[in-house]
Amino acid sequence: MMLNKVILMGRLTKDPELRHTQSGLPVVSFSLAVDRGFKADGQSVDFINIVAWRNTAEFVAKWFSKGQLVAVSGRLQARTYKDREGSSRVITEVVADEVYFAEKKREAVGIGFDETEPALPAGEFEAIYGEDGELPF
Repeated sequence: MMLNKVILMGRLTKDPELRHTQSGLPVVSFSLAVDRGFKADGQSVDFINIVAWRNTAEFVAKWFSKGQLVAVSGRLQARTYKDREGSSRVITEVVADEVYFAEKKREAVGIGFDETEPALPAGEFEAIYGEDGELPF
């Protein structure tokens, strides 16, 4: 039996880019900055390319943005393509099966909320306006 399973947690380096194939299939690409836990060659972070398809692609494009901490589960894939000069190139990326929020919204860095807003006292709740159907959880 062979196994190809990747689990990563890191911050998005930029907003995910949603595209559609010629047949209309949604695909999103993004990269994660993942801390190695040690420093090698003067660098302690790896930048990992991620691609997701179909419903996962649409979910990522709608709910995730630059700087957010996310967890990704998927498989490692290497593919070959020809560049403009006709040379063969190999790209390695993670094909995401699942993408998760890895922090509470209030902990997120620069994700569209007012950081100067005071925290609520213990036991108090904040009203949520809008339709619940738009929430991803």
